Amino acid sequence: IYADPAKRLELYFRPRDPYCHPVCANRFPTSTMLLKVKRRTKKKKQLDTEEQIQPEVHFEMEILGTVATVYKFQGMSDFQYLAMHSGPDGKQTSMYDKVLMLKPEKEEFFNRELPLYIPPPIFSRLDTPVDYFYRPDIQHREGYNNPQVSGENLIGLSRARRPHNAIFVNFDDEEIPAKPLDAAVQTWKKVCTNPVDKKVEEELRKLFEVRPVWSRNAVKANISVHPDKLKLLLPYLAYYMLTGPWRSLWVRFGYDPRKHPEAKIYQVLDFRIRCGMKYGYASNDMPVKAKRSTYNYSLPITVKKPVSHTVSIHDLKQGLGASSASGAKKPASSRYKLKESIYIFREGALPPYRQMFYQLCDLNVESLQKIIRRNDGTESECTERDGWCLPKTSDDLRDTMSLMIKQIIRSTRPALFSSTTSSEDGKEQLAYESGEDEDDEEEEEEDFKPSDGSENEMETEILDYV
Repeated sequence: IYADPAKRLELYFRPRDPYCHPVCANRFPTSTMLLKVKRRTKKKKQLDTEEQIQPEVHFEMEILGTVATVYKFQGMSDFQYLAMHSGPDGKQTSMYDKVLMLKPEKEEFFNRELPLYIPPPIFSRLDTPVDYFYRPDIQHREGYNNPQVSGENLIGLSRARRPHNAIFVNFDDEEIPAKPLDAAVQTWKKVCTNPVDKKVEEELRKLFEVRPVWSRNAVKANISVHPDKLKLLLPYLAYYMLTGPWRSLWVRFGYDPRKHPEAKIYQVLDFRIRCGMKYGYASNDMPVKAKRSTYNYSLPITVKKPVSHTVSIHDLKQGLGASSASGAKKPASSRYKLKESIYIFREGALPPYRQMFYQLCDLNVESLQKIIRRNDGTESECTERDGWCLPKTSDDLRDTMSLMIKQIIRSTRPALFSSTTSSEDGKEQLAYESGEDEDDEEEEEEDFKPSDGSENEMETEILDYV
């Protein structure tokens, strides 16, 4: 706990009970000293006289060192849920000997008839008391109507989401929008107040002229724009596809990829790096980080959430490319740019994360492009699963990319594959092995870390615009 400043210290009143909810201590900086005190008592021999002689007591003090961090238990204890069963007569019976497996058990242990016991995963989200002041309804003037609030904002959110006025389109929708919403136009015109914003708008217009379909990460890698400004600019120039082969992508207004076979190269590929013993390496052995780890997940009461603060240049640089060794600031022209690896797949380079959303035109490998172009000129139907590609094209692309990544991992960590047979090695040798060393060195330098959360998650992007 001490090694991670974001975690809180937990205290369990019943350490052997897995259903015990702890009390948590917050971490505070301090400047105090650790003092060691010894109390010495010297007893004197009692004389023949009846007088009682008090023993001599003196203290020895020694400063052992300084203390820089202290944990204080300031919260309330959470509810406790005991493994008990209430019988028909109201008598409570303990179930710990039946639900806790303290040693390896035989099959009979799991087939016993027991009362249903499902402990709740969490009780209170917070352990600090909050004063709630009940107030009467505000008396408004006659004719006032309360603003409409959707049901999803009534509970759990401190404020309604700020709308960004994006237009969402499903694959089975008949029409596609030709222009943005009036609210999106007004919002962008309101924030577009300086030459830099107008320049960014023109750059994005040119991108959509060259290529009518873009992912948000691809835009970030080609234009240096503040993330908050991009949230307002994209709905002004494009609509968002929710389903189908172009899901999670931004499409230029007036362009319908379902009617143009050449839009095949802009389709999305959901690629996830395969890991497991059947592939020769476990998830912990992979040199690619996960965006989110279920093993590191902590309940809200066990994590001290950082205090919100204003966005600084340092925060914006997190995940925007490696800074120079001298620590010099980036020029304004590339301050917010992401690396190309966040949306382009190249030979001999590992993806920055285990799950990536690639557009087919950004798979810069000749063998992958051959798979995509197998039906060039003969596209007849656009389906929701495969788009303009042949059936199973996505599966073939994933298999080929997985072999490439396995080859890269084998070259960087040969000890993981020392037990594989030579015949298996021969089947999976690919024609791109030249130049692996240079790419590996480059990959070590490019330790990409996206800014807040997962930039590739489709769900995360949708929440930014609804």
